[in-house]
Amino acid sequence: MSLSTLRIIVFILGIFLITLAVSMLIPMLTLLLYSRTDDLDAFLWASLITAVAGIAMVSPGRPKDAQLRPRDMYLLTTASWVVVCGFAALPMVIIQHISYTDSFFETMSGITTTGSTVLVGLDQTSPGLLIWRSLLNWLGGIGFIGMAVAILPLLRVGGMRLFQTESSDWGEKVMPRSHMAAKYILIVYSGLTLLSFLCYWAAGMSRFEAVNHAMSSIATGGFSTSDSSLANWTQPAVHWVAVLSMILGALPFTLYVATMRGNRKALIRDHQVRGFLGFLAITCLGFGTWLWLNSEHAWLDAVRIVAVNVTSIVTTTGYALGDYSLWGGFAVMVFFYLTFVGGCSGSTAGGMKIFRFQVAYVLLKANLQQLIHPRAVIKQQYNGHNLDEEIVRSILTLSFFFGITIGGIALGLALLGLDWITALTGAATAVCNVGPGLGPIIGPAGNFSSLPDAAKWLLSLGMLLGRLEILTVLVLLTPTFWRH
Repeated sequence: MSLSTLRIIVFILGIFLITLAVSMLIPMLTLLLYSRTDDLDAFLWASLITAVAGIAMVSPGRPKDAQLRPRDMYLLTTASWVVVCGFAALPMVIIQHISYTDSFFETMSGITTTGSTVLVGLDQTSPGLLIWRSLLNWLGGIGFIGMAVAILPLLRVGGMRLFQTESSDWGEKVMPRSHMAAKYILIVYSGLTLLSFLCYWAAGMSRFEAVNHAMSSIATGGFSTSDSSLANWTQPAVHWVAVLSMILGALPFTLYVATMRGNRKALIRDHQVRGFLGFLAITCLGFGTWLWLNSEHAWLDAVRIVAVNVTSIVTTTGYALGDYSLWGGFAVMVFFYLTFVGGCSGSTAGGMKIFRFQVAYVLLKANLQQLIHPRAVIKQQYNGHNLDEEIVRSILTLSFFFGITIGGIALGLALLGLDWITALTGAATAVCNVGPGLGPIIGPAGNFSSLPDAAKWLLSLGMLLGRLEILTVLVLLTPTFWRH
């Protein structure tokens, strides 16, 4: 890798840090608005340190003749997430009683929209820190949309090239220029956040609570302003607003843009969207009916409780409405399986993504037909795209290493002394960017604060790997990548 390439990467990272420093003004203004100056110095110093670092990185200027190749984007993508998390943790470090390990874990969880937390006493936490956590969710959500739309299809990671014509080829499908497409995605993202805020507010939340939950819902991040998450609000309207907001955040944002540009049926006709919504509806109704038959809840209440928790897990948001680990072994197993599903490609959701399960079904169906008719030429298509060998290989590779990564991290957590339920579900929830795990320690009624520091660093790595589709990070570990 040439020196000019490294210079342009450092230049771009500097721009990210300056943007992050400016973003810290929001919690500072929030503290002033609520006449709370206890954490103001922490954000002020963190903003100054971040801004100085960013200015130092951009001051040499951008190399005139340097161009980023696709392989350079692997390093830029991974470095941007790590560097931004490193500096975004500074406010929590400067605030008393929060170590850098906990701060980095919380920040990585926020930026990757995972939603796992090590903080306790959120109901009494200062509004500045609460709004900063939610803002990290929001920034991480729009950051991942941009990466999933512009970078991952280019890098041919995990079968994302299936969506290249809808998301990357703006000339024919959505917009005449890619920067205009990014502008429209930001408008849609902000508009949905505003809509979610208004609905939360109308449903019974305070304005501050509504702002925080709107940002974390649309980003499918899951940070709440209460230790008990959505169970802190008893109004059913709040719960249904959360379900709607999480679903909106888990749909492809490029299709929102296409709808704005006149293609009114863009969302309805998309196989991924229909599969995702159908899966959610069937799971919530069936699981809700099971809860109704096995509890004292009325049917509508059972469906509402299940809908919040199932939608939260499937969209990888991380909210919880009660401790569903107390529902019995069947429910615990269902939630563990749901951890891996994920939302749609091009959304803020993590996980395996629903399209990979749909492609697997297409391949299974084709293989079964091939067994019956060995000489037949069977066409394999998904959502109007031919499933060529490269796409299939990419999906299979990612799926394999997805499981290997979870298994490796779980083994490492067990080696650190964690019980097998905490180790396995902790690894799964980190790589899938879901939030809560299972069991008494990291389940929906617990958090990650009691884990050893080494476990928190390992889980932070899992969050990063899962958010960046694993292969984007693993390629940096190969000697071939670093050869000139």
